[in-house]
Amino acid sequence: MPTKKEIGDKGEAFAQKFLRDKEYQILECNWRYSRAEIDIIAKHNDTLIFIEVKTRSYDYFGQPEDAVSPGKEALIMDAGQRYMEHIKYEWQIRFDIISIILDKDLNVSQLKHFEDAFFY
Repeated sequence: MPTKKEIGDKGEAFAQKFLRDKEYQILECNWRYSRAEIDIIAKHNDTLIFIEVKTRSYDYFGQPEDAVSPGKEALIMDAGQRYMEHIKYEWQIRFDIISIILDKDLNVSQLKHFEDAFFY
């Protein structure tokens, strides 16, 4: 049975491929600030996007996106603000969630992309 880390790493790899296929430019992966980590920072057109990836191997206890709590959102927004200061970015931003459920062979059985999932 795969570990939570293996499932999470696999989900993030699928999310990166999904975004690249949609012509997003991946700028950073697993960018950390204080207690927060932003799974993927990408740019699409003129928008800087902070993406939280939630991956599960089942949905018995709800959908993966349901695990993004208001506290987690606040941490991501704070880290996003610090990243923008770091790169001196002052234009349009967005916070997305990519929700993934893997099958028993660790292939994607469901992937949902929630654009503007929460607001700054």
